[in-house]
Amino acid sequence: MLTKRIVPCLDVKNGRVVKGVKFQDHRDAGDPVELAAFYNEEGADELVFYDITASSDERPIMLEVMKRTASQVFIPLTVGGGLRSVEDMRLMLESGADKVSINTAAVQNPDLITEGARRFGSQCIVLGMDAKRVPGSSPPRWEVFTHTGANGGRPAGLDAIEWAKKAVALGAGEIVVNSIDADGTQAGYDLELLRAISESVSVPVVASGGAGNPEDLYQALVSGKADAVLAASIFHYGTYSISQIKEYLAKREIPIRT
Repeated sequence: MLTKRIVPCLDVKNGRVVKGVKFQDHRDAGDPVELAAFYNEEGADELVFYDITASSDERPIMLEVMKRTASQVFIPLTVGGGLRSVEDMRLMLESGADKVSINTAAVQNPDLITEGARRFGSQCIVLGMDAKRVPGSSPPRWEVFTHTGANGGRPAGLDAIEWAKKAVALGAGEIVVNSIDADGTQAGYDLELLRAISESVSVPVVASGGAGNPEDLYQALVSGKADAVLAASIFHYGTYSISQIKEYLAKREIPIRT
């Protein structure tokens, strides 16, 4: 059985790691390279970096941060934010990233998923999905949002489940599913959204948005059927260590790398 992955998420804004609630009211959490090195020592299975305002500010990708991080960190690195072309992907991968995550650019140009997968392999192409529950929908539906680094993002007019299936058909090798409703609240992941996506696609699904305690991560893996759990606030501010999370999950018989 494949082990489940614990993945700290570093949202980077103006060269610093920040964390907000529902993509707003960001507060500082430290230097990205220093935090990455710390999580590498702590036993993280992977790291995810998001330059959260690169798309909304129309800025280039953060190559220098990735080069500095890759020189100190020896676990898989996924990077997203501001990637608009296959050339951007190439530069980031050559700078030390193992995978690239695209959200806004993929919505605007779905062929970018196919082009990236053809050039670098599907295992390198991650669909980053920011989704928000449609109020009053029954059964529940979720809409995809783009440009989420600024003012909560823009609705894309795409159904999250259908977009996930299309992205995999185009060549995405993994999906990070982030619930805008739960992001930064530490009230638990949107398990219905996770389960709906996990049951609809054949690639690994990473849970994001809402981790508040070890039980939340456990539920994302079991009830949400996720392959990995991504968390930020609980790690950045010392609420829990990665070793505490892994010990909890191991006791609950979740296959985990200790």
